[in-house]
Amino acid sequence: ERPETGRLALYLLGLRATCPPPEPGPQRFLVTWLKYYLEEDWAGSRRHGHPLTSYYQYGLGVLALCVHRKRVREEVIRRLLAAEQHGRFGHAGGSAVDTEAVVALAFTCLEQERLVGTRLAAELRAATRRARRRMVEAQSQDGFFGNVYSTPWAMQVFIATKACRTQPAYGRAMAALLENLDAFTTAATMAQVLPVLHGHSYLDITSMRCWEELDTLTPVSPEPEPEVPGNMTVRLVVECPEPQCPQHQLYDQLVPVPAGTSLLDVLKAAAAQGPPNFTFETQETPQGPFLSRVLGLDAQQQERSYWQLLTAPSTSLQMGVADYRPRDGETLILRLSQW
Repeated sequence: ERPETGRLALYLLGLRATCPPPEPGPQRFLVTWLKYYLEEDWAGSRRHGHPLTSYYQYGLGVLALCVHRKRVREEVIRRLLAAEQHGRFGHAGGSAVDTEAVVALAFTCLEQERLVGTRLAAELRAATRRARRRMVEAQSQDGFFGNVYSTPWAMQVFIATKACRTQPAYGRAMAALLENLDAFTTAATMAQVLPVLHGHSYLDITSMRCWEELDTLTPVSPEPEPEVPGNMTVRLVVECPEPQCPQHQLYDQLVPVPAGTSLLDVLKAAAAQGPPNFTFETQETPQGPFLSRVLGLDAQQQERSYWQLLTAPSTSLQMGVADYRPRDGETLILRLSQW
């Protein structure tokens, strides 16, 4: 099994933010496991040239350890530093702003918490400046750094390094976020954007005074989704590149569904209507369901492949299968792609 680096890192970040009772035993146990996962994760580089999970999860692990004020072996830090220096964070055909931002936050935390020596701290500071510069250069016309979900990560870097007031790109990103808050519907994505809206980053967790924190968490009943009357029809297409698939287009059918349904509901309707038979599987993640298999073809992390969600002709969706709601007559494409 692949190391649960990212999931455990997020759990430890959340645990620190909730001001747990001063019982170091369980937390120390989890920190030890995260350190073990980082080593297991890196073992994949000997075969694949990158962590078994991803640089995103690897950087998240270093960030979580730093927030808990736990020292990390210099070799572990230099693995990320070398990847940043050689431009290994980017996806094929584009950048990976979320990975750049997570790693930059980890570097900033290590420097600010003085968990590294003076020389390494200077290298990490320079790497963070490079990452910040690349984010500004990659800002799109709509104001996002990468996409709507990677933007809060990037903005946390500007906040943590106290560069948000002097960088116009930050103001444009904030305006874009405020216009697209309805995109953040899962607990994981809300946890990324809420600190930014209040001018904070995950690094602020390290300086929380837990005895002064008020217990303000109260359960809220979610409002039901409004019903949209009527029906609609969408076209569902499945594509797989050669030479893996001699037949490039594996599926192309019209799928009738109720108006206002999600892409996940479209996939369920396609699986129910057959023939031709349509099959798919999802995996639960903190960000919601992840499309893991379509027509028997798996998205394999070891092969750096995933099922890309697009609307015709080639626009990547900025939401997951459970969140995106297609329009009547829209063509949806599931494409097996490399990252």
